[in-house]
Amino acid sequence: MTASAESQYQQQSQAPQAPRAVYIHIPFCTNKCHYCDFNSYVLKEQPVMEHLRAMEQEMARTVEQCPPSVIDTIFVGGGTPTVLKPDEMAYFLESVRRHFPNWSNNIEFSMEANPGTTDVDKLRVMYEGGVNRLSFGVQSFNNDLLHGIGRIHSVDDVYRSIDNARKVGFDNMSIDLMFGLPNQTVEVLEHSVERALELDLPHLSIYSLKVEENTLFHTLYKRSQLPLPNEEDELAMYMLIMERMKAAGFEQYEISNFAKPGFASRHNTTYWRNEDYYGIGAGAHGYVNRQRHINIKGVNPYNAACQTGLPRLDSFTVDIGDAMEDFMMVGLRVMEGIDKARFRAQFPGYELDQVFQVQLTKLLQANLLEQTEVGYRLSEQGLLFGNDVFGTFIGAVSDAQRA
Repeated sequence: MTASAESQYQQQSQAPQAPRAVYIHIPFCTNKCHYCDFNSYVLKEQPVMEHLRAMEQEMARTVEQCPPSVIDTIFVGGGTPTVLKPDEMAYFLESVRRHFPNWSNNIEFSMEANPGTTDVDKLRVMYEGGVNRLSFGVQSFNNDLLHGIGRIHSVDDVYRSIDNARKVGFDNMSIDLMFGLPNQTVEVLEHSVERALELDLPHLSIYSLKVEENTLFHTLYKRSQLPLPNEEDELAMYMLIMERMKAAGFEQYEISNFAKPGFASRHNTTYWRNEDYYGIGAGAHGYVNRQRHINIKGVNPYNAACQTGLPRLDSFTVDIGDAMEDFMMVGLRVMEGIDKARFRAQFPGYELDQVFQVQLTKLLQANLLEQTEVGYRLSEQGLLFGNDVFGTFIGAVSDAQRA
């Protein structure tokens, strides 16, 4: 790579560019699920209003440092944001609107919700506060399976929550399902997929279980006490999901996400295109002008840090090689694949085919990637072995290419 290309990249990194997406993390939950390693804390006796005020302080300092322009997407995750009481929810949403006021006309404002934590009053506060998309963490339509993974809601709670949301006016809703769960069979998953499709929602996310460290499931797994499906059954589950969703008119636009036309998650697409976003809240990550930050995780330490400055646990400039590797790994998750022109725009002076020539040739020969008119995407075979494809790009950019 040339010195002028590196100079262009550095100039681009230093140029102030306001993100058009905001991620906000609410770290409270009613309980900790057995598989969850997210930054979340059981709600009981937590200083909720103090935390909401601390988040408002972080928002104020964040936009002072990098003033926002137009906001296209906001996503509130957790934890379980909908454990907030209606008055707490109203305060929170007013804070968001105050500090990120310039919303696009077709803003996508998503909030994660757990069935059983959303009554009509709370949903109305959310709707009137600007939330226009809900993502319900359903995981399964089997009560025994829900109990086995530590969820506290029932299948009846799912139907009640969806009905309440529709009464208030929500029509853009998604639900999450999981497969590869302990004691889950292909038949049990098929039942959940069928029940989900009957809800006539425009978006479904269906994720495979990952046994993460610092979870109850990881402890059980290490003791050989976690009865997971075998690899053949898990593959059969994924094949069934893709088949059923396609037959129901959904487009698989990302490895784990399916949408009716026009309802793909625009916020998550920001991540998959390796674009900038603000990150607010305890344990939240942000990416602004080649700077990644990770916030302090604990609620009380986060609150205290917000009194005097930004609550950063770590902040660093993303090396150009790491940024290019990230571009490949997240971009190939999307079915449309990666775009050479978008790569060139993010990394002026660099060409995707030159930087990753060895890796692309290997994956094309293995029939894990295929070429498109604008770049590359996973093949049908690559879709089943996505982790192998993504892993190919870890450490792929040489020191010479980074220089």
